Amino acid sequence: MKVFNKLSVVLLLSGASLCQHALADNNVFTVMDDPVTAKKSFEGNAAAGYLAQSGNTHSSSLTANTNLTWYQPSTAYSLWGNASNTSSDDVRSSETYQIGGRSRFNLNSADYLFGQASWLSDRFNGYDGRSTLVAGYGRQLLNGPVHSLRVEAGPGVRYDDYHDGGHETEALAYGALTYQWQLTDNTKFIQGVSVLGSDDTTVNSETGLQVGINDHFSLKVAYNVTWNQNPPSSAPERTDTKTSVLLSYTM
Repeated sequence: MKVFNKLSVVLLLSGASLCQHALADNNVFTVMDDPVTAKKSFEGNAAAGYLAQSGNTHSSSLTANTNLTWYQPSTAYSLWGNASNTSSDDVRSSETYQIGGRSRFNLNSADYLFGQASWLSDRFNGYDGRSTLVAGYGRQLLNGPVHSLRVEAGPGVRYDDYHDGGHETEALAYGALTYQWQLTDNTKFIQGVSVLGSDDTTVNSETGLQVGINDHFSLKVAYNVTWNQNPPSSAPERTDTKTSVLLSYTM
């Protein structure tokens, strides 16, 4: 008798200051970075997940991310990073790495200025590197206990290093919207959309639901969509989607 016909191991680990704030989607830039609502000078979270399967099929998937934000009376500074790898039968099928940073300066209770920079490596979707730098103005339209809505926009520049050779630098116009709806005391709906407009426009969307299980654990289910107007020839599909479930532990 086979002791192990299939081995499946799932490890979910995170350390976070998360209770009332949604995890960020690093493409949509939904980082919670308003100094007015911050309850302490630093908030951070980290998460990791691993899945392994053996037997008739050999596959593995690893993902990890972190988010760190420092607050002052009218300013906030954030750093983030994430990595994911997927292999099937010892052949790599997905590999993504991203790092970024963001700063925010509040002009008043509703208006703010921001700047952000990020670097993405996603060679299976055609990019050895995609560097983006934007800056601009944002406004908090809703900031109540139930509904939160903010919009921001500004100019930017992007440098693409294609996996099949060549590179390109282009100016762009950035716009984003972030909405959160506190459905119950421990359940929150999240919707974020960002647009990087240029000759090769990119649209990112995150739709999620975050549920507090108890004082220490929360669960987030998210559906992410990325659409590229002119994808590289090595990865011609315009739309990529990702569904994720993240279990977090609050310290």
